[in-house]
Amino acid sequence: MAISEARRAQMFPTLSEMQISVALRFASAVARRFDAHEMIYDVGASNVPAWLILEGSADARMHGAAGTSSLITTYRRGQFTGETNHLSGRATLMSVVAGESGAVAIPFDAPHLRALVIGSAEVGETIMRAYILRRIMLIEEGEIGGAGSILVGRRDAPEIVRLSGFLARNGYPYTAIDAAEPEGRELVQRLGIAAEDLPLMICPNGRLLSNPSDADAASCLGILPVIDPSTVYDVAIVGAGPAGLAAAVYAASEGLSALVLDSRAFGGQAGASARIENYLGFPTGISGLALAGRAFNQAIKFGAEVAIPLTVDQLHCHGENADVPFSLALSNGITVRARSIVIASGARYRRLDIPKIVELEGAGVSFWASPIEARLCAGGHVTLVGGGNSAGQAVAFLAPRVARLDLVVRRPLEQTMSRYLVDRIAALSNIELHVATEVTGLHGSRATGVTGVTLRDARTGAIRERESRHLFLFIGADPNSAWINGCVAIDEKGFVLTGERAGAGDRLPLETSRAGIFAVGDVRAGSTKRVAAAVGEGATVVSQIHAVLARHAGTA
Repeated sequence: MAISEARRAQMFPTLSEMQISVALRFASAVARRFDAHEMIYDVGASNVPAWLILEGSADARMHGAAGTSSLITTYRRGQFTGETNHLSGRATLMSVVAGESGAVAIPFDAPHLRALVIGSAEVGETIMRAYILRRIMLIEEGEIGGAGSILVGRRDAPEIVRLSGFLARNGYPYTAIDAAEPEGRELVQRLGIAAEDLPLMICPNGRLLSNPSDADAASCLGILPVIDPSTVYDVAIVGAGPAGLAAAVYAASEGLSALVLDSRAFGGQAGASARIENYLGFPTGISGLALAGRAFNQAIKFGAEVAIPLTVDQLHCHGENADVPFSLALSNGITVRARSIVIASGARYRRLDIPKIVELEGAGVSFWASPIEARLCAGGHVTLVGGGNSAGQAVAFLAPRVARLDLVVRRPLEQTMSRYLVDRIAALSNIELHVATEVTGLHGSRATGVTGVTLRDARTGAIRERESRHLFLFIGADPNSAWINGCVAIDEKGFVLTGERAGAGDRLPLETSRAGIFAVGDVRAGSTKRVAAAVGEGATVVSQIHAVLARHAGTA
């Protein structure tokens, strides 16, 4: 991939002699000499330090899962190895080997690297920018098979769509190869893969996984951190959407030990948004994934632990005078203990109550519109249900990529959608708006995917059959609160009550009926369902956590 000189200078910066002297104060050990062609670290290695080259050189290579590798750059004096995974000790996505004359380099393990990034604003900004740009480069290379994992199977198969979404939403490079196309057939034959083994994931280390779960894929990539059951966190945050990530950034930056848990990916529902145009500070708009990725890197930078994908099965509340008042039972059998809890688990997408809806999820029925879904329905006819801003953003993203889009709503758009989105949709020539209409039928199968929908006009009862390759649902969401296990008060819809509404005496504004447990974002009763509002609540809750921890420490 061609990289401009200006971008390369940002991606692989060279520290000045003064910056090197600053960085050396944060090293985790003394400098080490590597012989010529000695492996400094290999792809897939976890908890390895980043290295600052002091003498000689080192070659960084990226690796494709098909066994290919290519030179990315040659590091020389004043240059740091690594990318964003080094900030948390996750498995490396590149290998680094000492050059022709060897190398002398000094190590920075994850805690010391984060200390440098935080302790020196100038050097920290340089490193963070470089690491983020390197990850973007790897993702772009992954799209052409030069880096990361390979997914093999029918490109529109539900399992491939799920895995593609998991990797993309978590910022991991990959390429998807259709087993029915020449490249895919050749790869399947060369690896000796049987048809029943498809779909297949080939990890960067060469390991083969047949139809892996998200957790299996994460394990193969070294994404999941090792959680020590004996650790007691100051705060455990359930949910890595905008509210949860904001809480993590502010908690970790203020010295609290914070663990963030999410069952799927960082970003929540906002992370699946193709473009957010009314978020303060981004006049040209920003994708939900890009915004979430920045927040994730910020949380990691300050030392928050992020565990994805891990599902919280149950919240357990112990006595208020207990040394550790709360614990979380996780899907992998581990128990997390914490002095405070932030419920930021958001909401679950609503389904239409029609036959085949569950069967066709992932096979043409989607609750978000990402580039993955856009590629699958390119040039075809699609249907989108919903009249809110998320629906409007999805329409604006999909319309240029499809032949026709049926937009199905109950009320006129002016009553439910921001004006700028209403005007944009009105200017699109391939949108057919169906007001006071509902989807009453869905056609297709798991094998064929969605082939059509049945529309019913609520005013006249008239029925229309429409060809459709994809059904997008943006019809709201229900609170994701079943795991709370009765620990805190909820309203009749399942949203978590906070502050005065919690009905438990003197409670802080974001505190629930149980002292020390807080709720922020979409799961909280009465919250404003906007990204900016969720971020504000996540930031605000940290001062309230400090108050509770101080109160608990005073009674200990």
